[in-house]
Amino acid sequence: MDINNPDGTGSLTISRMTIESDSVSFDFEGKVEGYGSVFCSHVMSAVDGDRTRGVMSGEARTFLEDGTFITSPHMGTFKRSNSKIKLFFTDAVNNGAVNFVIWDIDLLSKEVDVKYWEIDKAN
Repeated sequence: MDINNPDGTGSLTISRMTIESDSVSFDFEGKVEGYGSVFCSHVMSAVDGDRTRGVMSGEARTFLEDGTFITSPHMGTFKRSNSKIKLFFTDAVNNGAVNFVIWDIDLLSKEVDVKYWEIDKAN
């Protein structure tokens, strides 16, 4: 896996942010290369006092151009610096693919830059 050359990229937007005392929940939507229209929900929980790093989990639902429905759980970690969050996670897509994924989230602009590397190919 060449970290400088992702297998796919995409762009999402934060459509919802809900703040709890011990976590933050987000909804995202947008387009990702190879996965069409993507809708995700993630929950992030800090593991340190200043809330700059922690764990995340979530789900994704996507629709390809031909209407095919794809799902995947997401599990990983995050690191926050001011209003920027970097997510690192793996997914286990229902088509058999497994991806390592990095998201760069800008909370102020609500923009998310997506990159993924396919670790295991789809069936």
